[in-house]
Amino acid sequence: MLKTAPELLTDLGEAIRVRRVAQNWSQIEAAKRAGMAKSTWQRLETYGQATTENLVNAAIALRCEEGLARLFPAPTANSMDELLQQQKKKTASAAKQRKRAPPKNKEW
Repeated sequence: MLKTAPELLTDLGEAIRVRRVAQNWSQIEAAKRAGMAKSTWQRLETYGQATTENLVNAAIALRCEEGLARLFPAPTANSMDELLQQQKKKTASAAKQRKRAPPKNKEW
């Protein structure tokens, strides 16, 4: 069943509330752990509305951050050539991330 944006936001807010309650946290405690105002947390739970940064911080506080990475999966390859190209890009990206910056000269 397809849902409207307001329905999805309401569902998201409810899921956040359920997760918070399962942690036995008040809204004040959850907001504090997420680094936001209580009113922002309340808006997030009630309407599912907040900035992307607030949503990410709430996910981290509630230990759900891995779900965010799966929110927008990469498109699947339509051919073997595309699959090989995607794997090559992923390998190159991982290699770039592993490179370290040269050490800074420290003066003692």
